[in-house]
Amino acid sequence: MGQGSSSEAPPPSLEQLSHALAHRFAQKCYSPLELYCYTSVFRSLADSESGIRYWSEATLCRFLELPDALGAGSVVFHMASYLGAFPFPSQAPAILTSEALLKVVTILTERYGAVIKKKGREMWIRELYRSLAVYDRGVDIVIGDDTEGERAEISGDASGVVDTSGGDNKGFAVDEPTDDEGDQEDDDDELVLAALDSMDAIEVFKHGEKSNVHHSIIPTDNFLKLVELLLLIAPIDPQESLSTFATQMLDTRIAKLRRTANGILSSFGVEKNPGVAFRTFNSVITSSLPYLFDGLSPLFEHFLFAKDFDLSKRKPSSTPSMEITPAGPPVKGLPTPEPILRNPGEILDLNVLSQLSFFIKGNNLFRRLRPLYSGNTAGFSMGSFEKSVFNWRAPSIFLVSGTLLPSSPTNARERTLSDSLPPARFPNSIALTSSLNPESTTLTFGAYIPIPWKHTHKTCFGDSSTLLFQLAPTHDVFTASAFSTDYVYFNKPPTRHPGLGFGSALPHQTHSQHSASPHGTHIPLGPVSLHLDDALEFGIFTHLSSGGGSFHSSQLPCRKNKSWQDRFEIESLEVWGCGGDEEAEMQRKEWAWEEREAEMRRRINLGTGDIDADRELLKLAGIIGGERSGGSV
Repeated sequence: MGQGSSSEAPPPSLEQLSHALAHRFAQKCYSPLELYCYTSVFRSLADSESGIRYWSEATLCRFLELPDALGAGSVVFHMASYLGAFPFPSQAPAILTSEALLKVVTILTERYGAVIKKKGREMWIRELYRSLAVYDRGVDIVIGDDTEGERAEISGDASGVVDTSGGDNKGFAVDEPTDDEGDQEDDDDELVLAALDSMDAIEVFKHGEKSNVHHSIIPTDNFLKLVELLLLIAPIDPQESLSTFATQMLDTRIAKLRRTANGILSSFGVEKNPGVAFRTFNSVITSSLPYLFDGLSPLFEHFLFAKDFDLSKRKPSSTPSMEITPAGPPVKGLPTPEPILRNPGEILDLNVLSQLSFFIKGNNLFRRLRPLYSGNTAGFSMGSFEKSVFNWRAPSIFLVSGTLLPSSPTNARERTLSDSLPPARFPNSIALTSSLNPESTTLTFGAYIPIPWKHTHKTCFGDSSTLLFQLAPTHDVFTASAFSTDYVYFNKPPTRHPGLGFGSALPHQTHSQHSASPHGTHIPLGPVSLHLDDALEFGIFTHLSSGGGSFHSSQLPCRKNKSWQDRFEIESLEVWGCGGDEEAEMQRKEWAWEEREAEMRRRINLGTGDIDADRELLKLAGIIGGERSGGSV
């Protein structure tokens, strides 16, 4: 036969492509020293069978020091087994060989960017979902329950209803792709296409496999265990051992972890579904929990360093010597690191701090928060609030918690509050979306204020990075809208409708306007807003599905297009400053200066009887005006 009739070389196998991708990750995403540490860590703990070196679930959990009390080890191993098969879902679960585990580390530490650039973050979220999900494959899949050997057999049909055999043989419905998701299926594997692009393997993949996320679901129990672990590891540093947190795993800490985790899971609508489908997962992560998985990066960075790595030591083979152990406690003689949270409050503890870091970057929170104000310590009054919070020249976090008021007032104080609100009434959020008991459920709301507090005589303050959020019993985040800039106001008596407001317009109404309007006494509440009365006794959170205010309405699938109003009695109120010693000293100096100014003004008695004339004389004397605070004469 002629040369032109020779057959082309067969396309590479999936195993060869997977090997090539692991090699590309190693080449592009790591330094030689990091690769040396990784290889040494892997070899020192690997098991061997039939000539294959691999890591078992027990080895992975022991190396990462995952606490047994949370039971998250099987979930993390399930994730690793799936990600180790990347980019070919049919090859999962993968044996955690050196190449497979390197892919796991690359994906979970988000180092893939040097190789995979197109839609990296979006596709990363999709891969994380896939690594947690149970698929309709007609085979037994270990769910990861505490009972060894307990399995759920997943089977499905064209209707998209997946049945769970065993137990009660109950089924659950998962999301089916809507008409506008046809194109999304084509984009489903762009991450894989990008990964294979540089290996001339695109044509092979195009004729290969796809994994349909729309016929899968994350079991609630698995997700709960993972969220508890993510809450625990949120503050961890790359070279910090997780064992340092093990001493905190008392029954009380575990109970609080679970309570916080349940609040986060509530945002995924798990109370009405046995698991989390992809569209819900993607929507909630994107809108309310953008940094949920950030703690996995420093945890898996532990593969890239060793505690006792010393290039000066030489073995007979002239290779560096090191003892392969995870990071340990701080070395004696070195400065003790700043605690994650100096003094926990009644609302803000380590668990709530981690929850905040899921939507506010942790470097602004961990080891950076100072208590500025606590109502139960300083007193529930606008004056004590002002004295504690004002002049803090850095962002702050406002937190308030309480219990729901009954739908009908039971005393004079509640009746006064009810009369001050607009006549329209909406159901409370618990009755709307939850099966919890409204009378015994604590509501927790808050706000992130990026600029210093101030009096709002004419305009509100805040900017587009201001956040309004709910932490319990359902986690939700309401981002700032460009429709209105009425983000925050602080009105002390005797102004009309004094109090604190987030997302509502300033109550500018005059007495004449009040007389002309039958609703003039009503507090102006924004479509998505939080208001506290001037006695700091009651709070009102309002959510109108129509939106149109200073904050966007809820993007949670279980709450979208729903309106509610939570009227609650305040039990705890706290403000925390994001900053350190420098900010605290600046605040102290500001207050000291204002006190000196006020004392100077008190000592001056011009005796003219004309306040305006006295004020002008004080301005000429340089005592008030300019950059000074002014005050009253």
